[in-house]
Amino acid sequence: MTQPRSTASTYAARWKMWLLKVFSVICFTAVCAAQEPAHVTPTSIREVNTDTPIETTTAKEPPVPTLTLVSHWLDVFPSEKAEFRCYVDSSPDWTFTWYKNAEQLQDTDPNVSTAGSNLTLTAATPTYSGRYSCKGHHKTKPDVTTASSEAVKLTVNANRPKTILTRSSTFDKMFPGESVTFTCQVDVPSEWSYIWYHNDKEILGSNQNIQIGVNHSESGQYHCKAKRGKSPFFTENSEATTLQVSDPPKPSLKLLSPWLDVFENETVEFSCEVESDDWTISWYKNQKALEDDPNIDTMDSSFNITLVTQAHQGLYSCKAELELRGVSSDFSNTANLTVYEPPVPTLTLVSHWLDVFPSEKAEFRCYVDSSPDWTFTWYKNAEQLQDTDPNVSTAGSNLTLTAATPTYSGRYSCKGHHKTKPDVTTASSEAVKLTVNANRPKTILTRSSTFDEMFPGESVTFTCQVDVPSEWSYIWYHNDKEILGSNQNIQIGVSHSESGQYHCKAKRGESPFFTENSEATTLQVSEIPVPTLNTITPWLDVFPEESVKLSCGMNDNADWIYKWSKDGNEVQADKFASFDSKGATLSISSASAAHAGNYNCKAQLSQRSVSSRFSSRLHLTVYDTKPRVTLMQNPKHNVMYSGDEVTFSCHINVSSGWEYLWHKDGSPLASSGYSRTIHSVRTTESGSYQCQVKRRNITDFLSDRSKAVKLVVRERPQPNIILLTGWSEVFSTDSLVLQCGMPESQDTWNYTWFKEGKPIVDLISEKHIVTPLENPEQSLYTCQGNSNGRPSYSKISDSFKTKNLLLKRRVLLSISGLIFFGIIAVFLGCIVLRLFRKPDDDDDKLQEAELFLTMAQLKERDDAPCPMVQYITDAELNPSSKEEDENGTVCSDTTPLPITSQEDQAVTSESSGTTENGGLVSFKQ
Repeated sequence: MTQPRSTASTYAARWKMWLLKVFSVICFTAVCAAQEPAHVTPTSIREVNTDTPIETTTAKEPPVPTLTLVSHWLDVFPSEKAEFRCYVDSSPDWTFTWYKNAEQLQDTDPNVSTAGSNLTLTAATPTYSGRYSCKGHHKTKPDVTTASSEAVKLTVNANRPKTILTRSSTFDKMFPGESVTFTCQVDVPSEWSYIWYHNDKEILGSNQNIQIGVNHSESGQYHCKAKRGKSPFFTENSEATTLQVSDPPKPSLKLLSPWLDVFENETVEFSCEVESDDWTISWYKNQKALEDDPNIDTMDSSFNITLVTQAHQGLYSCKAELELRGVSSDFSNTANLTVYEPPVPTLTLVSHWLDVFPSEKAEFRCYVDSSPDWTFTWYKNAEQLQDTDPNVSTAGSNLTLTAATPTYSGRYSCKGHHKTKPDVTTASSEAVKLTVNANRPKTILTRSSTFDEMFPGESVTFTCQVDVPSEWSYIWYHNDKEILGSNQNIQIGVSHSESGQYHCKAKRGESPFFTENSEATTLQVSEIPVPTLNTITPWLDVFPEESVKLSCGMNDNADWIYKWSKDGNEVQADKFASFDSKGATLSISSASAAHAGNYNCKAQLSQRSVSSRFSSRLHLTVYDTKPRVTLMQNPKHNVMYSGDEVTFSCHINVSSGWEYLWHKDGSPLASSGYSRTIHSVRTTESGSYQCQVKRRNITDFLSDRSKAVKLVVRERPQPNIILLTGWSEVFSTDSLVLQCGMPESQDTWNYTWFKEGKPIVDLISEKHIVTPLENPEQSLYTCQGNSNGRPSYSKISDSFKTKNLLLKRRVLLSISGLIFFGIIAVFLGCIVLRLFRKPDDDDDKLQEAELFLTMAQLKERDDAPCPMVQYITDAELNPSSKEEDENGTVCSDTTPLPITSQEDQAVTSESSGTTENGGLVSFKQ
């Protein structure tokens, strides 16, 4: 019993050991499977062998994650965002938890968001400052956690950074021509870009410094702020600084001595005053800096000439300068210093007028430097006045005249005599001309505007002029009613109620003296006309790069200038369009889509504040592409024949006003209209035809050429006339048969016959019979072929001229009869001689050659004449027949009749003209 229990316990122990090994293998496999693929090899998992001990593995330390800043800055401000990224060897098998100051961040904070390996913070308050870190957790191994990453310190500032604006110049006032540099500084260093403002309007420039060239338009307040980031964070605005731009003060020149008119050796003193002591004074004569002069003393703002000479005469002024800043004022007012030689008395008019009228008085005063040390004598026209005239009296330095008549007119002058120096006498004063008028003066009314018509809103100034200058006051009338105003000029604001006639007159003196009334002038007030808008180029639909010209004008006035508008916006003179001197013509040199729209214009009078209403509108259309040109041929035959008429027409898809250009085989042809007709084509006109278009009178716009149309021209066939009547038929007929035949052709032809160029009616056969009765004048015959195919007709044949058929027939019969009876007579004579001649001793001798040849012998010989041909042929029309016989021409009864003339050329007989019974074949002319 003991042994079985021992065996059972042994088996149980082995079973437990085996289960433990299996469990260990499973755990080992799971641990290996959790490792990264790079650490697993095929040998890592081995077949389980209960008898082999389990291999042990080496434990690795968890990796350390890397924490990086995705956003730009670790110093952030309220509302800015900071973004971090945590990763472990770029592996996606990890999730992360985030820590601030070693404490885990909670997901409940709305300003903290996590997405995968990223952490995004919205820096709301400084409490978000701290050291941020992360840890990684393996997605498939929950117990595997990395160590904490290195911490990154984030600082959240409590307030937005301040911006401080400084300037290079500390002067309160700046002057045109100077420059100042503004600098924008942020109290927190960073990658800032800067925004500049002038009078609260943003200006160009993003640098920390901007330089301003000082002028009046640059005056005002400047401030700046800074920004950073794509969704920019802005600093606070800097405090504004004011740039005050002023003109340099203009100095004031004052005369400290009594007079600017001095005599030599006198003293003259000036002062130059400016509002600030910072300015230094420079002195100028005739706008040139003063040269060194021992007689001139300058001390600060004073200027003294101790001994005046003629060389000191001139125009004096001064300037104020800030030498350290390079600023200079304008010239001061000027003082004209005049230096005289020893004094000459001055004659002045004490009364009001030098043009006086009867009963008026004239009073003169003579003085030398306003000195009382002189007495005076008076002269009229260089003759001394006498005290005996009751209308002349003198008192001291004054002369009083009662202008009774025009005889008192003249040139009055005076001389001075020193009271204590009787020998000292001045030169004669300049003469003063006094005119005593016999009649009242005339009044002339003029107007500032010479325009015949005025327009509402304008103004016109009337001037009342008296032909005698004086201190006149004036009385004005409108449509014969006195109106307000006593000045020489009155200004009228033009309206329809102000139209009408105006005149004036003048008066002077306390007991007024009146002039005559002026002639009236008419003020015509009209409505402002509206300009007319027209086209100069003949079209309003154009293509890219074409030119366009529009004109705006008034019918009755050339003084208008014009303003243009496109779609309600004013058109400026730039690359978009150009204008002539008055704007009456708008020119677009190269049209584009931007030029399309509605155009109108209005007119303004040059140098007059008159503006019309806008004209009517014109709409300009600009096509997207060049026009398409198509060349058409009519008729549309692939092959044309000489003499045919063909028409090419050039078609364009849009617009009008085109000039058509034609080309053959790439070479230009003479210009014509949109169609080109060749009324009678020739083979030389075969070729490739194209057309293109251009705007009339505009050489710089051409369309593309059309597709080529090829024209093939062949020579039109010409028929021949042949004579079908043979020689054998001449003796048996009174008519000739003519046949009109075409060269080889597969078409079916019929024919038209012409006699002396006129068609023979109702004859369309290829044959024509000519009889002596029908043709006694030996007419010219021609023919022409007609076909239902192409070509539809032929050329006209060469002419064929007939002879007098009856006469030739009689001649032929007579010649034939003579030949026949002559031959018989020859044979009979030979027979008679043989029968009746005497025997001769010489019979045994060879017979002499026979004198006459038989017909058979004649045929065998090639040098025998042909008597029928000699009779029938007109020798004068065929002078070369003898030469042909001499050249070995064979004469036989098959010999054709020769050609009688060039006009009547022979046509070779066809198959029907063969010889019959040894007769003649045919004859032609």
